[in-house]
Amino acid sequence: MKENKSRLWWTLLAAPLLALVLIVLASVYFGFVTQGKDPAAIPQLVVDSTPYQLVALQIWLLFILMKSMKREGLSWKDLGWKLQDGQQLWREILIGAVPGVVIALLYIFALTPALVSLQGIWDYVPAGSVLTALGASLIPFAIADVLLAPFVEESIYRGYGLTRLLGKFSQPVAVALSVFFFGILHWTGGFWYIVLVGLVAGVPFAYLRISRKNVIAPFAAHLALNLIETIFIIVRIGA
Repeated sequence: MKENKSRLWWTLLAAPLLALVLIVLASVYFGFVTQGKDPAAIPQLVVDSTPYQLVALQIWLLFILMKSMKREGLSWKDLGWKLQDGQQLWREILIGAVPGVVIALLYIFALTPALVSLQGIWDYVPAGSVLTALGASLIPFAIADVLLAPFVEESIYRGYGLTRLLGKFSQPVAVALSVFFFGILHWTGGFWYIVLVGLVAGVPFAYLRISRKNVIAPFAAHLALNLIETIFIIVRIGA
């Protein structure tokens, strides 16, 4: 039982820890391949490799989740990948996709400018660096952001994580913890990016999970958000 309890926290903490490991590995790699050249180029090379790091991170997280599920005897249905009685797949997708689109439009037209402004006041990353890093390599970014992240992250944070947290804490505390862990997953984007993702995406995704009693609705919301975000970044970088 004690091992299962610790596994919950380690699974939820895996993403930010692995992100740090990938940054260190990328720094070591570029430090090695640029020997004898300009060492000042290493930080930018690490930043430009962010989309590839995201792909590796999502695959690594999926492996960790599946390992935790196997040890605890959990199935995908136990994580919420199933419809409740009377629910229809198309309706759950629509219920999730609509708020996902709203959040995406809010992100593009209001939150991104606000984020840059707040980062200009204070943050541990340069203002506007998030879009630049994500758009450095568009194909791997699209793979990570659209094909992998909605499924992997919803399975971990609203499926495995929130389900287990609701069994240990009151609903407000469980949601707050899931929002916190989902936020720090994005720590490489800076302090305000953590807050933005945690509150603007994490809270409604958690609400969808609890109210619909499945992971399909928050998955649809996450997919809609990330798809529009990816298109926005592609268009912005291309412009």
